[in-house]
Amino acid sequence: MKSAKSYKVWGWTITRTSLHPTREDFEQLRANYDTLSDLVLDELEPFRNGRDLYDLLKEEAERYEKDGRHGCDAAWRMWAQVHQIPGWVNWEQIARGQLPRYSVSVFMGLCFLSLLGGMGANRIVETLAKTGGFSPKSARRRMFETTQHILQCCQNLESIKPGGQGFRATLKVRLLHAQVRRRILNLVNLKPEYFDVETNGIPINDLDSIATIISFSASLMFMSLPRQGLYPTSQEIADYLALWRLVAHYMGVPTNPLATPAVAKAYMESLWEYEINPSPKSQILSRNIIVSLTGQPPLYTSADYLVAQARWLVGDELCNALGLPGASFQSKLLMGGQCLIFCFYVYSGKIVRRWERSRIERLKKVWYQVIVGKRTGLGEETDFEFKYIPSFVLATDEGKLDMKETRPIAERGWEHRSLCALIVTTIILALVLTLTIRAIEKILANSSLVVTVLRQNLKSI
Repeated sequence: MKSAKSYKVWGWTITRTSLHPTREDFEQLRANYDTLSDLVLDELEPFRNGRDLYDLLKEEAERYEKDGRHGCDAAWRMWAQVHQIPGWVNWEQIARGQLPRYSVSVFMGLCFLSLLGGMGANRIVETLAKTGGFSPKSARRRMFETTQHILQCCQNLESIKPGGQGFRATLKVRLLHAQVRRRILNLVNLKPEYFDVETNGIPINDLDSIATIISFSASLMFMSLPRQGLYPTSQEIADYLALWRLVAHYMGVPTNPLATPAVAKAYMESLWEYEINPSPKSQILSRNIIVSLTGQPPLYTSADYLVAQARWLVGDELCNALGLPGASFQSKLLMGGQCLIFCFYVYSGKIVRRWERSRIERLKKVWYQVIVGKRTGLGEETDFEFKYIPSFVLATDEGKLDMKETRPIAERGWEHRSLCALIVTTIILALVLTLTIRAIEKILANSSLVVTVLRQNLKSI
């Protein structure tokens, strides 16, 4: 129930402070966007000839630096901007923020809270739907491409420094966003009703970009991990947000929303309140995510279990608004088993640091192979080229969500592991309970014997 300052929005309690941006603040952000990227495209496109945009950007920027008369001014300005590292960057903190300890739980949160839950932002969905990237056939690949970018940013410290793999991927994504924006606006010039700029703002505007960065950072720290039983320290939260603040700098996105954990949380809550308003397209895209992942590697999970994960991490209220069906009690129990697995690995690693370090190194290699490898992932590294191209005839189809499952649980990878975790935990709890009861019985028996002896001694006196 709403009070003067505290109230619930989509199951999350918000206590407004002076740090929380207002609707008017968001409208101003919606009116702005990364104009520099658009200027760079205008300069580079005429003589691109199929070349990689990042390589061309670097080449033209360096040429301009040597002789401004024969290079591209906007390309040089972007190159200078991303290489001018802000004073708030602490490279030791950035390295700590690459958070391999929570990696598996973070990726679960990215999939269900950030991406699926993020489909509740109806204005952003309007842009996503125009690309067709979240159709039933392409949604899984689209999510894996996003995951590859995140893995590249978190690989090691050198990867996120200028020239590193994560740095390169981030600039390519920035230019990709500019291509999508320019394509949609060109179509609007031909057919104004194609995209409602007045209502939704310029495609991929500053508010859209901030919302994406917040969903990949603050939402995971303050919402997703705690809902999985994991509670990062204040230092871990600050470190992780610092990493994504640097990514925002490279992306040409305002970085103030990530200035401190308190500010980031305030932005997250205001976004949750003002921007989450599911539309029919939101329902189509969120259901397509479930359809695209059902029975697919690397987890081979059922639709019912995927819905249980979504409801656990996103919340029933928003999942209902997104048109997701209910999940069975069995899948909810298995989701609890999954959280037990994550908690065991994280908290045991904090105790046995040597074991954690070896596990982290192994996880880095395994996760990248899972996402990029031929057997379970993309097949090869994505180059973040402009593949999902908006057009007048392109529409995002709705997949058929089948909640029936005929495969035995032993063939459903992650569900089987969750079941094993539940069984092991139940056995351990039963043993602990049995030993505790026996210990109490023994104590009581000894106490009774002591009382009997005391009574006999008193009688003899």
